[in-house]
Amino acid sequence: MMIFLDLFKMFSYDFMRQALLIGTIGGFTCGMLGVMVVGMGLSLIGITIAHAAFLGSVIAFFIGINPLIGAIVCSIIVSAIIGPLSDKRELNPDTVMGFVVAIAHGLAFLLMGLMVSAKTEALNLMWGNAIGMDINALMIVIASFILVVGSTSLFYKEFQAIIFDREIALSVGLPACLIYYGIIFLIGLTVTANLESIGGLLVSTLIICPAAAAYQVTHNLKHLFCVAGFFWRIILFFRNYIFLSSKHSMWSSNSTYIGHNIFYN
Repeated sequence: MMIFLDLFKMFSYDFMRQALLIGTIGGFTCGMLGVMVVGMGLSLIGITIAHAAFLGSVIAFFIGINPLIGAIVCSIIVSAIIGPLSDKRELNPDTVMGFVVAIAHGLAFLLMGLMVSAKTEALNLMWGNAIGMDINALMIVIASFILVVGSTSLFYKEFQAIIFDREIALSVGLPACLIYYGIIFLIGLTVTANLESIGGLLVSTLIICPAAAAYQVTHNLKHLFCVAGFFWRIILFFRNYIFLSSKHSMWSSNSTYIGHNIFYN
């Protein structure tokens, strides 16, 4: 009972309420895109773009500019590369993304090794720090949410057709490639928007796990969006409960990974 009281007391602070809002909005946005990602069989795209955004942020730290700018630029570049390369018949999309992850991961840590200044701020981009975010970070997360929800509402039938089968969508006259690239672009922007608050590693988990669990419950696209968001809300509570009830120091991201896998299984 005391844990629940501590949980409610924790959210009496403004910064905790803001962190909860960032996590809720960011998680729901990732869940929506995850439904598309899982439906299209692009399971590695979240972690691929997360690594690209992380590399961009490290490059930005290295040359002394805003890390968000570097993350956005690298995410857009990788999003633009993944689409055309995955369209090539001789290359499986996961193979392409596997190469990108390896290259981005290696370059990011190579540059971090060359950095003279402290590396803590760069490493925080992997794990995230929602509590330390300001109102500008919240606005960026809200903007990505509006963009994803607005695009999905406007192009719902087109997105549904692409998720179901790109070849059929192309045969009925839909610009399948353009829509497919647009979805990848939305994923890139969403990962970048949530990189500092949720973290690169957790963002990729948020994209895949709630959506994969939702597909075990329903196959109606509208219901999938809602169920994926609902699962994320339960996992958010699970994370906070374990974080407060543990007698040892435990990163909340780790408990979130565990919770996601429990729901999926």
